[in-house]
Amino acid sequence: MPIRMFAGLLLLCSLCAASIAAAETIDVSDAHGGSVAAYSQRWKALAARGVNVRIVGKCQSACTVLLGYIPRSRICVMPAASFGFHLAHRTDMTGVLWNAYASDIRGWIKAHGGLTSDFKWMSAPDTYRYFHKC
Repeated sequence: MPIRMFAGLLLLCSLCAASIAAAETIDVSDAHGGSVAAYSQRWKALAARGVNVRIVGKCQSACTVLLGYIPRSRICVMPAASFGFHLAHRTDMTGVLWNAYASDIRGWIKAHGGLTSDFKWMSAPDTYRYFHKC
């Protein structure tokens, strides 16, 4: 009986290790945005799969909606990572973007003039205050 329990424990540990090792990482670089609705659907589906996200370069406009779907613990930033925040082209989508941002990110945006038609760029060292380094 103890041998079976040990074998079962080894199998369980192997399965856990395999699922941890299999975590998918999505790289984001030079994402210029587009449809907030389309980006929302994409990030919602990826979040359901438990992906990790590595911000390698620009994530601007609708791309930033990922912050509402991917837990911050699963987002890391590289030195060239940057987030570009601005008003959505459709006024109803601006609310979707704004609600995707945590209160500290909203505070950063407000401190830099709020959402306007011009981009507010968050890059290093600010990104390191809100996200962990890859």
